[in-house]
Amino acid sequence: MPSLASGYVLAPWAAHDEKSRGRVYPEPPAHPRSEYQRDRDRIIHCGAFRRLMYKTQVFVNHEGDMYRTRLTHSLEVSQIGRSVAVALGLNEYLTEAICLAHDLGHTPFGHAGQEALNDCMQDYGGFEHNLQSLRVVDKLEEKYAEFRGLNLCFETREGILKHCSKRNARGLGALGERFLNRQQPGLEAQLANLADEIAYNNHDVDDGLRAGMISIEQLCELDMFNACYQEVVAKYPGLNERTVIHETVRRMINHVVRDLIANTREELDRVSPGSIDDVRRHGKSILGMSGGVRETHRELKRFLRQTLYSHERVRRMTDKADRIMRSLFTCYMSRPDLLSERLGSDADGAVEETRARAVADYIAGMTDRFALGEYQRLIGPGDDL
Repeated sequence: MPSLASGYVLAPWAAHDEKSRGRVYPEPPAHPRSEYQRDRDRIIHCGAFRRLMYKTQVFVNHEGDMYRTRLTHSLEVSQIGRSVAVALGLNEYLTEAICLAHDLGHTPFGHAGQEALNDCMQDYGGFEHNLQSLRVVDKLEEKYAEFRGLNLCFETREGILKHCSKRNARGLGALGERFLNRQQPGLEAQLANLADEIAYNNHDVDDGLRAGMISIEQLCELDMFNACYQEVVAKYPGLNERTVIHETVRRMINHVVRDLIANTREELDRVSPGSIDDVRRHGKSILGMSGGVRETHRELKRFLRQTLYSHERVRRMTDKADRIMRSLFTCYMSRPDLLSERLGSDADGAVEETRARAVADYIAGMTDRFALGEYQRLIGPGDDL
């Protein structure tokens, strides 16, 4: 079986470079890099990736230096994804590329920004950050002379697009077929999706505790947190609280990841896919946690949704973010001259749907602080988050 540069052997069910469905625009081989290493490198060097540094995960960027941003989150997702990929014989480089690219289309101000922009775009096809991530790598990045976008491999683009409506899928050609035929993506794509959930569930616990919006007492009502927490305080009596939290979160991630690897190995032995196409044709996801761990993982997710994401401070930020996003959209739609660089000299005469999509692309690409600055410059001086 083919090997990766890191020395481990790829399993038959992994994505193999030589069997890739290729790029939209054919290119010479990437030697000495693999094709998926080239994809990863293009993602890391693109502008949208750099802007993730100043985009909200849960807390607005200026609320504190220690809180996670979309960039640090993406790096943590990548670390989890790569570890599991190596353990399962999957393509580490493809997994890394998907993990690093999965949030490229996210708006400023987190999910609040996405919901506001989607509402603004209802008459123009809507807005979904996952589809926007694909749009970023396919069209919006302008770095190469011979093509628009990053010209990534099919498998990388497949992983970035983790969900899609049938209406949108019909316009995506081969990339949309699995949503119409109810097929699965490759295991690297399945893994990136789960690594995302594992990362934000556990790391939002850390950020929520740091911000004082949730407490250890509340978290100890959850089975997984309580088990890991009690193990830490019993083994290290007198340990300072920040280190206790780190040790607890570390154990939670380790517990879920170990279970994910073990359970997926059992499922792979049972299904025994001979190729990535066998994985795609399988009726359901092969990669996943065992039932008990999956439920404790969901319990944590429910807790965060009900307690942290619904906290008064987060709701306050959400309300202000909603106002900023809607105001910017209305302003740019009524002032096409502000987007003349994107729409050309015929900005005033651009079809309304074309103009709306250009506005959405522009706003979605903003960082938190740039969006706030534009709002203060164009609409409401003195307002702040």
